[in-house]
Amino acid sequence: MRSRRLPTGKPFPDMSVRLYLRRPPEQASLTKREREERQAVLEQLSSDAQVLAAYFRLELQTVEAESAQVKRRYGVCYSDGSIRIRLRHARTGRLLKYSGLIDTLCHELAHLRYFDHGVRFQLFYRRILEHARRVGVYRPGRPPRPEPTARAPLAPRARAAPRPVQLELFPG
Repeated sequence: MRSRRLPTGKPFPDMSVRLYLRRPPEQASLTKREREERQAVLEQLSSDAQVLAAYFRLELQTVEAESAQVKRRYGVCYSDGSIRIRLRHARTGRLLKYSGLIDTLCHELAHLRYFDHGVRFQLFYRRILEHARRVGVYRPGRPPRPEPTARAPLAPRARAAPRPVQLELFPG
């Protein structure tokens, strides 16, 4: 039998020996409470993803949690319509804020239509994010401050410092 060769002319590598590395399952290190919390967040994220994908007529298949070993990205989108999102912080292991997860989800949903980061992608991503904000899915920022009571006087507003003016050295 003639040996197969690569386009460079070198012999094709022997594929008879394959090495498989077994990764420990992510959930083995989580407590029962953390697993339940993770499942609840993932279910809510999937539900919100379905709402957004239906509105923009995107072919979303699944939303899954990214593996705990992935540290360099927050999410990834595949051409088959599946999306993986990292739910936990890379160093602390705590769940990420839900608004951050939704932001990542909107980014990955935009990739279902545009698989690059060009201008059309950026505009579409902003449209998805704005729609998510309108329907109450995306609520970034701090919780609102309580309204001041009648007894507490409002602090006077500080005036903004005047902006510097560009001077002409040789007026015309």
